[in-house]
Amino acid sequence: MKTKKNNRSLKGFIVAFCSMTFVPATLAAQDKVEVSLGADIVSKYVWRGFDQGSGASIQPTLGLAYKGLSLSAWGSTSITDPEPKEIDISLGYNLGGFGITVTDYWWSGESKHYGYYKDNHYFEGALSYHFGEKFPLTISAATMFAGGDKNAESDQNFSTYLHATYDLTCPAGITLTPSIGVTTRSYLYTGDKKSGITDISLKASKDIRVTDRFSIPVFAQFTVSPVMDKTYLVFGLSF
Repeated sequence: MKTKKNNRSLKGFIVAFCSMTFVPATLAAQDKVEVSLGADIVSKYVWRGFDQGSGASIQPTLGLAYKGLSLSAWGSTSITDPEPKEIDISLGYNLGGFGITVTDYWWSGESKHYGYYKDNHYFEGALSYHFGEKFPLTISAATMFAGGDKNAESDQNFSTYLHATYDLTCPAGITLTPSIGVTTRSYLYTGDKKSGITDISLKASKDIRVTDRFSIPVFAQFTVSPVMDKTYLVFGLSF
């Protein structure tokens, strides 16, 4: 989530659009098990328009995929502060442009125990649809359906997040990605109920060539959060 992030997969069960983290449904079914791994380094961790208070962070990913089914682990650890820590586990399935994902978010911090699922874990279900290469729009809806997402009366709150993003190919190998996210009756961010536009972002990404065979993807993302009256400019690179 407290997701994924800058790059991230989304909040009834209809989630993760991220993120990253949400999960765009653009993968074709594989004929064999595929393993993926990587990491992002970001100047600030902002999730769905909200500063996660961890400063510069490293965010590794490990994933398995087979015939449209995927299982992934994503984490975030602060580079400057030993306490902020997050681990998210996602199970997803993609068929054509459609994607469905269930995510277990945990971001209690380095000093907390992992196994207290009732209040320290947040379970979210998400649906997404990617319209294809000719019209590269991805829309998603995600809802917290179990765990620590409680309202002031300690009842399940069902915080919901709606998101849309579109990729634009530009000269010089740059991809521009405008996006917008909206949340409804969510207590996740400040402890107070928040509804409205949480993030309006423009992301520019490009591969920086190091050698003829090696390049480093980098990005800069400007985000406005009307709900919180905040703005962010984040830089990141991927390995």
